[in-house]
Amino acid sequence: MDCIGLLALAAEASKPTKAIRVEEIDVVPIDFIWEQITSLSWLHAVIAISFGVVWLLYGWRIFKILVVISFAMLGLYLGITIGKQLSGDQVNISNEAWAGVIGLALFAFVSVPLMKWCVCALGAVAGGILTSGLWYAFGLPQVYMWAGAVIGVVAGGMISFIVFKVAVMLFTSLGGGAITLVGILSLLHQYETKMVEPPTTNIHDLIFDNQWFLPAVLILPTVIGILTQNKLIKHSDRWGL
Repeated sequence: MDCIGLLALAAEASKPTKAIRVEEIDVVPIDFIWEQITSLSWLHAVIAISFGVVWLLYGWRIFKILVVISFAMLGLYLGITIGKQLSGDQVNISNEAWAGVIGLALFAFVSVPLMKWCVCALGAVAGGILTSGLWYAFGLPQVYMWAGAVIGVVAGGMISFIVFKVAVMLFTSLGGGAITLVGILSLLHQYETKMVEPPTTNIHDLIFDNQWFLPAVLILPTVIGILTQNKLIKHSDRWGL
């Protein structure tokens, strides 16, 4: 090979590979959220809306049960994950199931004596989710979304430790709003794809093409829930730990 050929190969090798733009990195699991919306039947969607509204407006009355359920589900997920890791390449459903049950029971049991700390942790997580939603809604780079989440976690955690009622209202309103939102979007999606002729894809387009849509429809019921619960709590002198 002559010198000119060697120089051409060297120049080609020295060219930088195509860089991935920061703005193109997707962190928000839109496909997973859409899968949850489309996987519900109309009956499941109605049940989700009913349970979500109760959680949204009256979560302060049953927040202890909700905390235990939340941490039990967290323990179940972590247990199954650890079970998969321990199984390695071999699929052992029995080990995963037992690990999930142990994690569920352990986290549910621990959450009872540590109720206040668990509520504050959920309040901090709720704050992080809300600020992450705002970050996503304004179209900021998703790869740096952790920065917005940290701000929300710190703010939500501080407020939760200072005012316990805020933590209760924050995580119950966000949780109830999210469940209600999934149920409503599922019913709307089923209506426009099965009841309308010709079928439309408005819900799909709003979720995938408009970054502001999901944060907006999540924050709105959360704010409504906080305001409603705050009003109801003022008229109740028996609640708390």
